Amino acid sequence: MMFWYDHDVSGWGWFAMSAGMILFWALIITVAVLLFRALNSPHEHTHTPAAPTPEDILRERLARGEIDEEEYRRRLTTLHAGPTKT
Repeated sequence: MMFWYDHDVSGWGWFAMSAGMILFWALIITVAVLLFRALNSPHEHTHTPAAPTPEDILRERLARGEIDEEEYRRRLTTLHAGPTKT
């Protein structure tokens, strides 16, 4: 009953209502898109680390002092030579 008798909304009121409605729907659509993307994105940490190569293991053993440099070079040469046939 309040707006029945010459208490209508002015031009600024219509502008504020229109802008508010546009902002409201923009917010709803943005939230829906972000939610959709979050639910459909692949998980980042699903891969397992690669196993160390034989050269890496030899380097680590040399660095820890388990083998000396001569044995390191001999084993590295053997690794690069390939499998032996018996």
